[in-house]
Amino acid sequence: MSKDTSPCFISLLILGLVVTLAGVTPQVEARAFFVFGDSLVDNGNNNYLATTARADAPPYGVDYPTRRATGRFSNGLNIPDLISEAIGSEPTLPYLAPELRGEKLLVGANFASAGIGILNDTGVQFLNIIRIGQQLQFFQQYQQRVSALIGPEQAQRLVNEALVLMTLGGNDFVNNYYLVPFSARSRQFALPDYVVYLISEYRKILVRVYELGARRILVTGTGPLGCVPAERATRSRNGECAVELQRAAALFNPQLVQMITELNMEIGSDVFIAANAYEMNMDFVTNPQAYGFVTSQVACCGQGRFNGIGLCTIASNLCPNREIFAFWDPFHPTERANRIIVSTIVTGDTKYMNPMNLSTIMALDSRV
Repeated sequence: MSKDTSPCFISLLILGLVVTLAGVTPQVEARAFFVFGDSLVDNGNNNYLATTARADAPPYGVDYPTRRATGRFSNGLNIPDLISEAIGSEPTLPYLAPELRGEKLLVGANFASAGIGILNDTGVQFLNIIRIGQQLQFFQQYQQRVSALIGPEQAQRLVNEALVLMTLGGNDFVNNYYLVPFSARSRQFALPDYVVYLISEYRKILVRVYELGARRILVTGTGPLGCVPAERATRSRNGECAVELQRAAALFNPQLVQMITELNMEIGSDVFIAANAYEMNMDFVTNPQAYGFVTSQVACCGQGRFNGIGLCTIASNLCPNREIFAFWDPFHPTERANRIIVSTIVTGDTKYMNPMNLSTIMALDSRV
């Protein structure tokens, strides 16, 4: 620049650059990630609701980076956090969090709410929770907000290219069919018929997610429902897995995979990926020592038999070393168990991931 260029001219040049940059539309970088489901994947939406289904008080979060309870039903990170890690993205914020605005929206959003199920009457005892229909309405609302930020074409592309996680079904058994003896649903349906009904309702949910633009959807089946400390504590004589809940999972999961396979055939593309959460969990539930756990029977945080009675609170028994427990509280895995599950989602073979694992999805989609 010549010596006689005036300071006034330089100031105008800088001002022009600042104005230009301010008008640039935010750019989408990492793949967006959307989460729908229940307490296994809730990142804190229930903190903002009048509900008893919440995890926003100690000792929840004791091993989270901030050492604070965030609303995750874990001692630390949960499954969505670890999937975000695997795809090179920052963790998704709860949709109800006030911080989810501006460029943070481009990361995706977590719509999950503890206590919900496939059915609207699941989890009624928790009062104010975000049922799956409402989660999908929030997803539509999210897309309108992103359209205003980056334009409708870019917004549609962000959703089409995003990864989606859907985790539903466990509560439809634990907090509905088997919640109390002679529950309304158990009087209405024999178990095999109830499972058929659940699958037919789940299909409608998955079709709706597809209609809303999702094109890569991980769908987890239920874990071994009868083997969580809560069910061992209340339904078993000698600490074995509760037979009826195991039967429910054994009926539900294969039918879910079949329904997903049929949906993919109808669409003509592998949109839906079945993640066999039952087998992923059973590996360390049946042989905890092989995975470095001391026990898969007893929860780290709780009280009573197997620490499986009631809620995990500041007054509960708390294990000093969460690394050696498979279960954090009466229903939910520890962060370390979640890491094993997500590692299998990323690299597992067709015993666990059908038709492909997450690393294959990422490799395929990076070529598009």
